[in-house]
Amino acid sequence: MSELEVKKVIALMSGTSCDSIDAGLCEVYPDMSVKLIRGINFPYPEHVKAKIFQIFRGEASVKDICQMNFVIGKCFADACKVLIEEYGKPDFISSHGQTIYHYPYDEKIDNISMKSTLQIGESSVIAQETGCMVVSNFREADIAQGGQGAPLVCFADEHWFKNKSKNFAIQNIGGISNVTVVSQDFDTFGFDTGLGNIMIDYCTQKYFSKPYDKDGEIASEGIICDSWLECLLQDEYYFMEPPKSTGREYFDSKYIENSLKYAPKDPKDIIATVTALTAKTIADAYERFIYPNVGIHETVICGGGAYNKTLMKFLRKYLPSYIELKTCEDYGISNNFKEVMAFALLGYCTYYGIPNNLPCCTGAKKRVVMGKITY
Repeated sequence: MSELEVKKVIALMSGTSCDSIDAGLCEVYPDMSVKLIRGINFPYPEHVKAKIFQIFRGEASVKDICQMNFVIGKCFADACKVLIEEYGKPDFISSHGQTIYHYPYDEKIDNISMKSTLQIGESSVIAQETGCMVVSNFREADIAQGGQGAPLVCFADEHWFKNKSKNFAIQNIGGISNVTVVSQDFDTFGFDTGLGNIMIDYCTQKYFSKPYDKDGEIASEGIICDSWLECLLQDEYYFMEPPKSTGREYFDSKYIENSLKYAPKDPKDIIATVTALTAKTIADAYERFIYPNVGIHETVICGGGAYNKTLMKFLRKYLPSYIELKTCEDYGISNNFKEVMAFALLGYCTYYGIPNNLPCCTGAKKRVVMGKITY
């Protein structure tokens, strides 16, 4: 392996909320620290976004997926060009892609595992459009080693929080919520706790024609319906032992519509309750799967959920009072672009051939170098 050097990387991420392509120009250092130079939220064109949601709903043909792989690749390239125009070409681009299906279950066909994942956003299009080398397709190698291909951000969390003389729960709240536990005396581990913003966003769009509940304002005006919340908390996913991961394939629109059959009448109460659901499932996951193994001193929130004041208030209420509640900003890491910074680091490791999965988080049989390189 060649000696590690500082690299300029444009990292690209579009999560389960699919609100925009997050693109960040980062400097990645040999000590695995990452500095964000500039981050942008690059919106998907209207019809492209509509088509992605069609794919999420399972209403797409093979032809649609084939075409959208290249279309999204072009959108990702366009996001890169905004940064390239201002800062020049990076050493390489690291692209997570757009997840359209994630199947972490070990079901078999002719005794062959069907555990799988699919991120689209063709890396060859990004490479040809920008003239840059592209690292992409991170999750597959972990799944090929029997892992779930998620959560991957744990690798970065370990590097950024390991030596701070505290035990941390690093809680990302995007479309889905996932936690990484980084402690002084225990191996790092992590898993998807369940719903993040997917159900909040869906209900806000359905009842208020807004893409999301800005600052948790609508939720703050509603009353939590305890009986419905209790019903939602019984979903089997929340009781499954880690390692585990989930996504839109499980918490899909059909799942949400079924849940809404038992919802309170006032739409504001619905938003308040589904916001409480996200907070309570996080707190319950800690209770079930973290505290029996390791004591937590601090929970650090990142992702879009960190900006939802009502969600943060509910988290404070449900978590034990001795746990400090902070956000990534308190550690100089952008709430909005933390996952982008993590994928810049994952791409850096791929570039140098450094194993970049954590089997204790994904369930893989061994450490592997994730990511494919396109010239």
